Amino acid sequence: MRGVTQLQDVVYIVCAAFSTIWRFSATTHQRLTNINIKHLTSAWDIVACEQTLQVYIADYPKCVWRMSADGDDITLWWLKSSSDTFIPRTLSIASAHLLVTSLAANQLMQLDSNGNELTRIQLPDYMEPHHAVQSPTETIIVSHNNTQLGQYQISEVNTAGEVLRQFSGSRISSLGETLHVAVDSHGNIFLADDENRCILLLDAQLTLRRCIVEEHQLNYKGPWRLCYREPTGQLLIGLFNSVVVFDVLHR
Repeated sequence: MRGVTQLQDVVYIVCAAFSTIWRFSATTHQRLTNINIKHLTSAWDIVACEQTLQVYIADYPKCVWRMSADGDDITLWWLKSSSDTFIPRTLSIASAHLLVTSLAANQLMQLDSNGNELTRIQLPDYMEPHHAVQSPTETIIVSHNNTQLGQYQISEVNTAGEVLRQFSGSRISSLGETLHVAVDSHGNIFLADDENRCILLLDAQLTLRRCIVEEHQLNYKGPWRLCYREPTGQLLIGLFNSVVVFDVLHR
């Protein structure tokens, strides 16, 4: 499983090496009709935009696809040029814009609703980004590997790529491999710690509040992907071969 997202009442799932987008009812969990993207070769992430009602799929290492909610309109939306070092990896929505990470180039790229590049953010050389989301104050929260320290971190950066603050774990436990993050309207951060097999909650200052989903609740499997639905308080967690849903509104 490489990605999970929800648009209105439909959950979308992508898996590596498959050109199929799996769809499920978010209320009944019943299987809906699959969508096939003929030339999709290596799906790495999927995200949905409530404002445009579009779904975006990162096709590693070359492009990003866009499709309508029902799959009737599928477009090769952004294509990497042969000279570009940017390789699309993971996705998130920032307003109606798409935020894309590239581990290879240590960069983030923002695309507008037409697939045009708005800006690139060059991260420090030591920062290999796994995923990035925009905070309510329009800074960027990045989960990454710190190659200088040999550890995983969560960093808040500005649009110039300057680090504002970082989180590396608590005094009791260091942060494990982090693959995905999500943020709510108050700046609280949900963090998928794959190595420690749990979901952590940080506040807007990157201070650890608590562990909200523990390893036994994930059947001792590492979380790979997150999708937070603030109106319902539900957190969709993508594991290796399944998706689980938790109500975290009052946790």
